[in-house]
Amino acid sequence: MQAQSILNLVENLTWDAVAARIAAGASAILPIGAGAKQHGFHLPMKTDRVQAEAIASRVADSFDALIWPTLSYGYYPAFVEYAGSASLSDTTFEALVEELARSILGYGCKALIVLDTGISTIAATTRALSRVGHVKALHLKIYDGPRYRAAVQRLAQQSHGSHADELETSLMLVLAPHLVDMARARASPPIAREVDGALSPFDASSPNYSSSGSYGDPTLASREKGKILLAAMMDDLTEQVRSFLAYGIDTKKAAF
Repeated sequence: MQAQSILNLVENLTWDAVAARIAAGASAILPIGAGAKQHGFHLPMKTDRVQAEAIASRVADSFDALIWPTLSYGYYPAFVEYAGSASLSDTTFEALVEELARSILGYGCKALIVLDTGISTIAATTRALSRVGHVKALHLKIYDGPRYRAAVQRLAQQSHGSHADELETSLMLVLAPHLVDMARARASPPIAREVDGALSPFDASSPNYSSSGSYGDPTLASREKGKILLAAMMDDLTEQVRSFLAYGIDTKKAAF
C-alpha cells in the first residue's frame, strides 16, 4: 500500500488528525467486505475484505477521502453451510450500517461513500442509507457499473457464476495474486438454470450444489482478464464518485 493510502486510513491517524482532514473537506469511505465468508478452495475467507480495501484505497487516492475500518461482518446467508462463514441477520446488518453511517456523517464529513462488495448486502444497505439521507451518502456497488458489465459480457467464458468464479478470481489475480491458489480452483457443476438460494457443499441433488464453494468456473480466470475487469470497474466507480461529489448535495442536479 502506498504512503498516501496509509494516511487515508482512519485507524492509522490520531483523532485530531481525522478532525483536521474532515474540517478541510474530506469525504468518508466505509468499505463493506466479508472477512469470514467461504470462497472456494482457492481463495481465502477474507477475499471480499481484500477487494473492498484495495478498491477503497484506489478511490481514496483519487479523491480527498478518509477510509473507515472495513465492515467485515454482514448478511451472507448463502454461505453458512460452509465452515467458518459468518452471517448476521439482515435486520442486524441493516441497523449496523445505519448507525455507522450516522456516526461518520455526524463528525461533519461532507459525504459518505459506502463501498459495497456484496450482493446479499445490497438491499439492507440501500434501506439503511435511505433513512440516513441520499443527499450525503452514496451506495457504491462495485459490480453495477456499465463498463464493468460490458467487460464481463466480452470476457466471461463460464456458463454461469457469481461467487469465487472466473470473474472474482481474475480480479484477485490482480489485487492479491499471492492469496490465489489456482491449483485448487474447482468449477461448480453445470446447471440447467440459476436458482436463488443457499449454496450447499453436501446436497448433490441441489441445483446450488458446490463441494468447493465456488459458483462458476474459476479455472478460466486469468490476470489479463482481471486487469481489464478492474480497469472497467474503477472507471465506473470513479465516475460515480466524481458525479456524486459534484452534484450529490444539490438535489436539483443530482442524478441519484
